[in-house]
Amino acid sequence: MFLTLPTLLTWARIVAIPLIVGVFYLDIEPGHQNLFATSLFVLVALTDWLDGYLARKLNQTSSFGAFLDPVADKFLVCAALLILLELGRVNALVALVIIGREIAISALREWMAQIGASRSVAVHMVGKLKTTVQMVAIPFLLYDGRLFGLIPTRVWGTWLLLAAVVLTIWSMVYYLQKAVPEIRAKAR
Repeated sequence: MFLTLPTLLTWARIVAIPLIVGVFYLDIEPGHQNLFATSLFVLVALTDWLDGYLARKLNQTSSFGAFLDPVADKFLVCAALLILLELGRVNALVALVIIGREIAISALREWMAQIGASRSVAVHMVGKLKTTVQMVAIPFLLYDGRLFGLIPTRVWGTWLLLAAVVLTIWSMVYYLQKAVPEIRAKAR
């Protein structure tokens, strides 16, 4: 299941990350950098929905795909946040909370798998909502201009990313609450 169409789309999401980052190192006008990076990010982020849809539709779900998909999402979000941090469009504390949560929950899931309790920290709707809000906020911040001459994308992106921080903390608390009873039970 390493080379199914859904898995190839997930791999493409990972491979596209250096392209999105690399746009900001090209010797082109900043407005063009923003537009190219935003377009690439949106295209790549849409493959997150598409690979899951195709995996179910083509009956090509796999444990490898289930592992790789959230890893690709985390790489994409973390890379974008680091670029936005470097560009001064994201507060360091916001980036730290989001990236720190990803590391903590990944470690928690690994630990829970080791003690045979991975079901207790399976992906929940609040985690999916967090990812969706991040995937909407980031393009607004990458674009950093007025969309259609009307929408100040940095303002909207900042507010959406703050909402994502709230969801990030909420989902982390949710997963920790689910894990603690399992951890206590195994510790006895």
